[in-house]
Amino acid sequence: MHVTDLPERTQDYLKELFNHEERSGVNLPLALGDLAAALDQKLPTASEAVKRLAAKDLVVHERYRGVTLTDLGRDLARQVARRHRLLESFLVTTLGYTWDEVHEEADVLEHACSDRFIARLDAHLDYPKRDPHGDPIPLADGTTDPLSTCTLAGISAGQEVIMEQVNDSDPELLRFLATQNMRPGATIEVVEAPLAGLLHIKVDGGKPFALAEVAAHEITVRAIAD
Repeated sequence: MHVTDLPERTQDYLKELFNHEERSGVNLPLALGDLAAALDQKLPTASEAVKRLAAKDLVVHERYRGVTLTDLGRDLARQVARRHRLLESFLVTTLGYTWDEVHEEADVLEHACSDRFIARLDAHLDYPKRDPHGDPIPLADGTTDPLSTCTLAGISAGQEVIMEQVNDSDPELLRFLATQNMRPGATIEVVEAPLAGLLHIKVDGGKPFALAEVAAHEITVRAIAD
């Protein structure tokens, strides 16, 4: 089975499950309601879609637990993620898109690309390892860098970390982070512990500013190497 043999909506379900698995660091089930919400689908619609995916041995749905990818589903989902992230990289580095504009564009384009086009796009970009939001780009052989499972929300006051990745599904958050020069690779210092739902931070030694704690959950970070 090839990824382009699957309906576009099926590819979207697999990619969302892959993103969830990547962020959690383990094959942790995603609740059906959360999957439906992420794809802006009604719960009964998502339930029927998951049944079809399970019938094709692409996912496992355990009642009261959630949905996980099978090995086959993960392989196919990884192909969709590779397409999506390479396209986002191309749109930013070559066509001048801003990082808050590319997610929806890549969602459309990823379904129309051939393997040959993706391979040439990868070569044109000099085989990038991360997309503009810090998401690892799977290689053609399926291997990929691990993504940190530590979020900014879990960092204590006084600590410094490196921003690794941000969830690209919220354009408004991305635009705000851009105004603060807060991108993957930036050094972030947590100045104050969360208060009233706000986290006070510095980026690259700049002036402190407030970031919603809910937004901090969408940003992965890693320790500064010694």
